[in-house]
Amino acid sequence: MDAKHLQQTIESIIDSGIIGVTARVTDAHGEWTGSAGAAALGADAKPPVDGHIRIGSNTKTFTATMVLQLVAEGRLGLDDPVAAHLPEFGVDARITVRMLLQQTSGLFNFTGEVYEDGSIVLGVPVPYGPGGEAWLDDRFKSYRPQELAELALARPPRFAPGEGWSYSNTNYVLARLLIERVTGRSVQAELERLVLAPLGMAHTVVPTDAEIAEPHARAYYRNGEDTVDVTRQNPSWVSAGGDMISTTADLRTFIAALTGGDLLPAELREEMFTPRPTGIPGMDYGLGVFVLTTADGATVISHNGASVGHAALMYAAPDGSKTLTAALNCVDDANLTVAAAFKGAQQRLLETVFGAA
Repeated sequence: MDAKHLQQTIESIIDSGIIGVTARVTDAHGEWTGSAGAAALGADAKPPVDGHIRIGSNTKTFTATMVLQLVAEGRLGLDDPVAAHLPEFGVDARITVRMLLQQTSGLFNFTGEVYEDGSIVLGVPVPYGPGGEAWLDDRFKSYRPQELAELALARPPRFAPGEGWSYSNTNYVLARLLIERVTGRSVQAELERLVLAPLGMAHTVVPTDAEIAEPHARAYYRNGEDTVDVTRQNPSWVSAGGDMISTTADLRTFIAALTGGDLLPAELREEMFTPRPTGIPGMDYGLGVFVLTTADGATVISHNGASVGHAALMYAAPDGSKTLTAALNCVDDANLTVAAAFKGAQQRLLETVFGAA
């Protein structure tokens, strides 16, 4: 790896929306970590390389992994009807566990849907779109996963089960409820048993309140003329769709173990990484992971996530021989103004680490 080039890449990511970035790269030559920008607006200190970060939709990969581990233990099957385990929700009997993890159930997304004709159907108040101010005012509110599932299942599905692909947080809330139903334990307890303890990951949690452990970079949200520090926020509004907290070191440990075959039997690992078209060029989806094809034709296993002022990136070669994890702190807003810079940051990091050069 070229340490100078990696440092230049993360420094190039800093702009008016992205305040700070840390990155961690491992390959056959060892490990590199770097930091650029600032930990907080107006501060000189860089973000802490080992800082805690809200990892957003990377949570889905952890959730999918736990479900597959329970499949390996014989506690449930990938082709089990979800309704057989969670009968109280009235889930369509055709929807299977596999469809939840693969995002092919067609279930309404409780955080809202944007349809092909441009129409929007709102769900629970979220930071983006017309519900932004309501989310900001109520950002310490606690939601139960059950009420999010009930909200979604009261709405018409986007399509019939198995007839399409649509990224829906509802699938992963139901997956979390499945984990808790078949084990009789909380998702945090199962995460500890199945992933954290075996891998020695001491800095990854499913939060139950608005707190985030030190050290961490600050997260911000712009509302009109005001920029609000939202480092403290209750992520229960998204639940298993993206509520977890981790570090780049723990994410590296997790994705390396997952791709390297340490968490799942070979047949279930293959199921997880088998791609299904999403309609997004170069981005297919397996079970809780994106299967990317780079411009050079290489395959990369990935998931990324954002959580209002924080974001996390997680990439690995399919055999775990190379990994990239990164954390960003930024200024978010209801219009997703930072989205273009975030996408550019992802692309630059991906090309730098996994490109042919």
